[in-house]
Amino acid sequence: MKNTFENIDDYILMFPEDVQEKLQEIRKTIHSQNPDIEEYIGYQMPAFKYKKKPLVYFAGYKKHIGFYPGAEGIRSFEADFKERSYKFSKGAVQFPVNDEVPVDLINKMVKFRMREIENKKS
Repeated sequence: MKNTFENIDDYILMFPEDVQEKLQEIRKTIHSQNPDIEEYIGYQMPAFKYKKKPLVYFAGYKKHIGFYPGAEGIRSFEADFKERSYKFSKGAVQFPVNDEVPVDLINKMVKFRMREIENKKS
C-alpha cells in the first residue's frame, strides 16, 4: 500500500461506506475492552497498544477484513475460526466483508491479548 496514513480515521475513509461502518465497529469493539487502549498506525494499518505493547491490528481488503491478534491469539481461537468457516493463517484471521462483524469473537481475542501482555515478563 503506497498511502501513508496520519490516523485511523484517514485509513477508514479509503473504503466504501458499508466497509467503513464495519471497520468503525471493530475499532469501537477494541476500545470497549479498556479505556487505556491507545490507537496508532502500524504497518500502514490501524493498530492498538495496551500498556505500551502492541495489542491487535486490523486491515480492510476488497473481500474481507483482516484481524491480527498475534500468533498465539490465532492458535488459541482456531476452533472458533473453523466453526465459523473463517480463513486464517498463523498471524491473521479473515472476516468476510459481507458478514456481520463477529463482535463476540473480537472481544474474546482482545481480552486474550490483554492477558498475554499483563502476564508477560518484560
